[in-house]
Amino acid sequence: MHAVLHALSIAGSMTWEITWALILGFGLSAVVQAVVRRSTVVALLGDDRPRTLVRAAGLGAASSSCSYAAVALARSLFVKGADFTAAMAFEIASTNLVVELGVILALLMGWQFTVAEFVGGPIMIVVLAVLLRLLLREALLREARAQAERGLAGSMEGHAAMDMSVRRPGSFLRRLLSPEGLTATAHVFVMEWAAILRDLVIGLLVAGAIAAWVPDGFWRSFFFDGHPLAAKLWGPIVGPLVAMASFVCSIGNVPLAVVLWKGGISFGGVVAFVFADLLILPILAIYRKYYGTRTALFLLGTFYVAIVVAGYVVEFAFGGLGLVPDQARARLPQEGISWNYTTWLNVAFLVAAAALLVRFFRTGGRDMLRMMGGAPATGHHHGGGDAGQDRS
Repeated sequence: MHAVLHALSIAGSMTWEITWALILGFGLSAVVQAVVRRSTVVALLGDDRPRTLVRAAGLGAASSSCSYAAVALARSLFVKGADFTAAMAFEIASTNLVVELGVILALLMGWQFTVAEFVGGPIMIVVLAVLLRLLLREALLREARAQAERGLAGSMEGHAAMDMSVRRPGSFLRRLLSPEGLTATAHVFVMEWAAILRDLVIGLLVAGAIAAWVPDGFWRSFFFDGHPLAAKLWGPIVGPLVAMASFVCSIGNVPLAVVLWKGGISFGGVVAFVFADLLILPILAIYRKYYGTRTALFLLGTFYVAIVVAGYVVEFAFGGLGLVPDQARARLPQEGISWNYTTWLNVAFLVAAAALLVRFFRTGGRDMLRMMGGAPATGHHHGGGDAGQDRS
């Protein structure tokens, strides 16, 4: 019982440490998604030119941070006419270049990891784009498109199909501050939380359990701690494999990354572990449904190589610049609740989240929650653009 309580205490402390950051990140994402229409995204991703991939990364960074929803949305964009490489770049950015991930990495691990996220993510996209340009054959692409158009359900299909953006004309600020804009923001905000909550809770519990029950000596041996060059070479290779086996994706894998960093994995290994959220076994099974077995294996290989390369670049570039933090100072938050800046920020952001939650349920939110796991064909518009749903 003491061991269980210890694990839960660590998980609870990490939750309290990152609550305000999650609310802030999802809030910023909701604001962008409330005013950027899905049709606009598709129109901007029609090829794999560098400029298009930059757009894909930017739009993805402002989109859902749920790995399942990001994968479903990438398939939807591909079917509607987006270039396959651009859709994959959008998918990667949706989970690995989002603001909330960067803030949480800074809070739990240090600002260097946040910088590494925003350096390594684009490197991963560039490497993947080169690999797809060199290796993706037209026959395999046709096979993937034919399979995608069958519309087999994966996970979070209904959520990915919902376009909750405001339809009224006007400037960004005018649409955002309109009643429809506030409703759309509330809808996107709560739906993002609903999509990510399961993985976040699992990630925190798994991290708490591993931190409490697995001795650091095991990880130090596994990651070749004490052998600097071997650790740097091994970390980016094994990091994605640990992520694949953990079944925890999206932001939920950051707490476990903290445990691995404290246990001795290299700096680049942490980055590779975080970036591998799109290769966990359940998502590989969804790739198989979406694009077929051959394309799923192709994505496994190319994503893995891109992740490892990004991990190595970050490892040696940051090491050469002296930006790798001291691993000996790594810690797990275990202080619990105390009256400090974290508590005040949490109180303020929880009040804001409660206001959005109230608006969500007052404007048809329950029906949206019931549809978030629905069929991929449910691509109709919801929420903010329908003034008839706004009851305030």
